[in-house]
Amino acid sequence: MGRVYDPARAMRERLKVLEAREAARREARAVSDGVAETVTLARARGAAFEKPAVRKGERETPYRRQAGLDWLLKKGRITAAQKAAGEAYGERWRRAGAAPAIASTLAVQPSGGSAGGPSLGLLLKQAAGRQRAAEELAGFRARLSGQSDLVTVCDLVCGQELTPREAGGGDRDAARIEAVLKVALDILAAAPNRRLGRV
Repeated sequence: MGRVYDPARAMRERLKVLEAREAARREARAVSDGVAETVTLARARGAAFEKPAVRKGERETPYRRQAGLDWLLKKGRITAAQKAAGEAYGERWRRAGAAPAIASTLAVQPSGGSAGGPSLGLLLKQAAGRQRAAEELAGFRARLSGQSDLVTVCDLVCGQELTPREAGGGDRDAARIEAVLKVALDILAAAPNRRLGRV
């Protein structure tokens, strides 16, 4: 035999459901407001973001941070060849600086098993890749004649993927950084024997 219908109980359950929905909406609004504030502050520091438009009936799309080279290409301030040269520089810069993770001794098995983590062969392969990237990065820097301004700007915009405004800390310095970067990218893109595709 089923339970007797209790209108007061049904109303309490319905109110609980409505209260849970409203709490979820409040939390979603708070998260959205927090993300919007974070994006606004980052934009004030010079970061560039893009957010695809939301069509009716679709879910909210996330913000996507633009790398400096992507932003410059989208604005028409650099060419595709300059961007390719900058991306090659940035790939080597990031790979040369990537340090292997330190394995935890907590992963050692008491039964005499080895610690979890990458094998020695994989670590050696990664170290060789970092070494090769460091050598190629040194080649890129040699093409720039070791000029500290050119190298620094490439490290910031190509390596760290900052926009010129982020790298310079303001609009005035952003124009200078952009001009120096264009010179560096022209040198890298025009260099003979460039191996931009190989990492």
